[in-house]
Amino acid sequence: MKLLAANSNRTLAQAIGDYLDIPLTKARVQRFLDNEIFVTIDENVRGEDVFVIQSTSYPANDNLMELLICIDALTRASAKRITAVIPYFGYARQDRKTGGRTPISAKLVANLVTRAGAHRVLTMDLHAGQIQGFFDIPTDNLVAIPFMAKDIKANYPDPHELMIVSPDVGGVVRARALADRLNVDLAIVDKRRPRPGESEVMNIIGDVTGRRCILFDDIVDSAGTLCHAAKALMDRGAKAVSAYVSHGVLSGPALGRVADSVLSELVITDSIEATEAIRANAKIRIVGVAPLIGEAIRRIANEESVSKLFD
Repeated sequence: MKLLAANSNRTLAQAIGDYLDIPLTKARVQRFLDNEIFVTIDENVRGEDVFVIQSTSYPANDNLMELLICIDALTRASAKRITAVIPYFGYARQDRKTGGRTPISAKLVANLVTRAGAHRVLTMDLHAGQIQGFFDIPTDNLVAIPFMAKDIKANYPDPHELMIVSPDVGGVVRARALADRLNVDLAIVDKRRPRPGESEVMNIIGDVTGRRCILFDDIVDSAGTLCHAAKALMDRGAKAVSAYVSHGVLSGPALGRVADSVLSELVITDSIEATEAIRANAKIRIVGVAPLIGEAIRRIANEESVSKLFD
């Protein structure tokens, strides 16, 4: 088994290598002056089971091309099996047609990864579970719920005052799974915009008075919905509001919004390499998922059950 890291997740890839006690494969991912990507594998991978670790986060197109070219290089180097390990699967929010003459880009990316030569995909907390069906190769979608539940138990020991909150109706299934694992109550934020240009109205389904609320979602991008939901919960009498999110995209004004919000803390995983600005934000805490991904890689390599991880 070999681990190959491109440029988007070097820190996470190294942590996975440390967990598995396997050094990263020697390789170079370079740019020509016109920004073309060139990959060189600097050690023998013939007949090997290779796992390429690369999130397709910002800059999404560059990181996607790096992944595809790494897979192609491994294919031409006669690797026996190539698994694309994509902790954060970019373009996942484009999983359906939202209007006339619009693409389904998540399916296109799935086709690209498959045609490049990947034999298997390992990812985490896909925005929509049906994206697994976009791939014509075996796909494992890890869920961070057990990982998040363990962290919540360690930091919020009193389950009686705890409440898990879905920041929108679409995330109810995900939030309910976490609430059930923790055996705590669930609330839902119903977000509506009465008319274009008018501010959102947040309706809270559930009594949050005096409760420590934890918003749970898969992606935080601009953080607008998350911060508005946190304020709505505090306005309805919540004791405190925190947020647990699998993928910290945190683009545009997100960091400023989080810093100025009523959130006690925002907990994200390292599925996306954190910038210095993210690390410097006092309200953001990062938890590592190397043990989760590393154990999944070990089980795939040994032909063991991955689903047992979530029992």
